[in-house]
Amino acid sequence: MKNSLFLQGLKYGIPIALGYIPIAIAFGILTASEGIPLLTGMLMSLTVFAGASQFVAVNLMSLGAASGEIILTTFILNFRHFLMSASLSQRLKEDTSLTYRSMLSFGITDETFSLASVTTLEENSKLPFPFLAGLMLISFTAWNTGTWIGLFMGNILPDILQNSMGIALYVMFIGLLVPSMKTSFPILMVAIVAMLSHSAIIFIPWIPGFSAGWNIILSTMLGAFCGTLLFPKEDSNA
Repeated sequence: MKNSLFLQGLKYGIPIALGYIPIAIAFGILTASEGIPLLTGMLMSLTVFAGASQFVAVNLMSLGAASGEIILTTFILNFRHFLMSASLSQRLKEDTSLTYRSMLSFGITDETFSLASVTTLEENSKLPFPFLAGLMLISFTAWNTGTWIGLFMGNILPDILQNSMGIALYVMFIGLLVPSMKTSFPILMVAIVAMLSHSAIIFIPWIPGFSAGWNIILSTMLGAFCGTLLFPKEDSNA
């Protein structure tokens, strides 16, 4: 029974895995093009497993940001994982041990969380560990496979193609942001505030200069603060 649930999880995760591979390849190529060591790129996907954070970390590393800036930026970017973990824990079977829950928490991404949130295998809607383990394992494997392919491709591609991969970070975030901005006025305003504050920090002469990492951190926090202040509870019609 457990094997069938695990295989079912693998099957459900195939669409996510197929979507992860090209993005992971782009990440691997970008990492190699920025001169980051091969082992570092591999370990990032093995130990972090968070696409957006990995892209941002590589960008900050290439700009010479300090370790503290990279850690804080990725922490803010991934803060939503606390909420996703808390929500998904309510859907686990009650007898799921703390060890198994901890293992599953590592595999939570936007895509695996979304799929697990809408999947119902039994009448009580509770999800067993083997199913979620299969779902997350195939996603994790695909992400790392794509990363390794990209890292090795980055060492053989012409420089002009490697340099062009830098735009992958911006394309990914635009792809994530624009659909949300179209359907939510608060998200649109938060994005505008963050963009304006980041521009102000860079271009207004009397504002103290900060490094690239702190610019991102400050503008993100200011956008989130203004969003909380202006939209304490998002209107359902927003």
